[in-house]
Amino acid sequence: MKKLIVFFFLVAAVGLMSLCPTGASAQPSVKIGIMGPMTGDWASEGQDMVKVIELLAAEVNEAGGINGAKVELEIGDDQGKPNTASLAAQKLITAGVVAVVGTYGSSVTEASQDIYDEAGVIQIGTGSTSVRLTEKGLKLFFRTCPRDDEQGRVLAANVKKLGFNKVAIVHDNTSYSKGLADEARAIFKADGVTEVFYDAITAGDQDYSATLTKIKAAAPDAIVFTGYYPEAALLLRQKHDMDWKVAMIGGDATNNSDLLVIAGQEAAAGYYFISPPALKQMTSAAAAKFSELYQSKYQSQPSSVWAVLAGDAFSVIVEAIKAVGPDSEKMAQWLKTDLKQFEGLSGPIAFNENGDRVGEVYRLYVVDSAGQFVIQ
Repeated sequence: MKKLIVFFFLVAAVGLMSLCPTGASAQPSVKIGIMGPMTGDWASEGQDMVKVIELLAAEVNEAGGINGAKVELEIGDDQGKPNTASLAAQKLITAGVVAVVGTYGSSVTEASQDIYDEAGVIQIGTGSTSVRLTEKGLKLFFRTCPRDDEQGRVLAANVKKLGFNKVAIVHDNTSYSKGLADEARAIFKADGVTEVFYDAITAGDQDYSATLTKIKAAAPDAIVFTGYYPEAALLLRQKHDMDWKVAMIGGDATNNSDLLVIAGQEAAAGYYFISPPALKQMTSAAAAKFSELYQSKYQSQPSSVWAVLAGDAFSVIVEAIKAVGPDSEKMAQWLKTDLKQFEGLSGPIAFNENGDRVGEVYRLYVVDSAGQFVIQ
């Protein structure tokens, strides 16, 4: 009996050691979430977010972590859909993350904002440009991307500079797309640019030829499309199939190399869009170094700028935890008042009281005949 009791004590002790490791095996960690479309129509965006952040997290951990704590990444797939965003957010909160990077798509971000705020978790949007996201007074929401009102101003200015006096405006009714369309529409009116068509398409449809026929009848100088790259690519391809050479210009959600895959290089040639610069066109030393690292690891570059802005969101979260620890309210205050021109991949980063990024980052691009996205 005595031997049996000793045996049970040893078993219990081994079990406790496995649950509560001590010494060198007990590695403290900080969990940071990545929320994005890992599957679905925008999957390349979410998958690139993970690739970028995994590289940056590995560098942090190799340098000793954050104040001695290793970074652990938790991934939430929102599928690029508002009705899936709440599930992804709850998953990350349950996993114990102290902050979340993401997501891509303003309407998807909007569906998760209140959930993170109520849970006391900082969220840094990376491809979420709708103006109202930072007008709600949520203390824990930030973004490393710019806002639609800034984009609308730059888009409208370039439409006028390119000499397009009559425009057809097309959006897809999402928070981002309609918001950008309305911002640009107001500026066009003030600038004397004539609107000859204004309507929405349904995202996810495969045939926009009926809409294009209506637009062609209105005889615009250019189509201004404010939606995402899958629909922009289909519009370009189907416009090309109609042998209609009218110009088309879009917003930053069309800056994705998959635009060429869907549209085809010939149909995409001549397409204009407004966007922050791609990684290889960013001017910081950090961007040049990281571009080489990413190329070496994946034999490619990120498919769009939004994954790079996700990397910047991760980096400022790391800086905030280093400075004040993993306390959400302290981190939020530090990001708004003490983070001054942090050198991110996309350039200097600072935030205002609303959590918006400070500074202008937009450029005009055109797709050339070789399928390259060329800054004008």
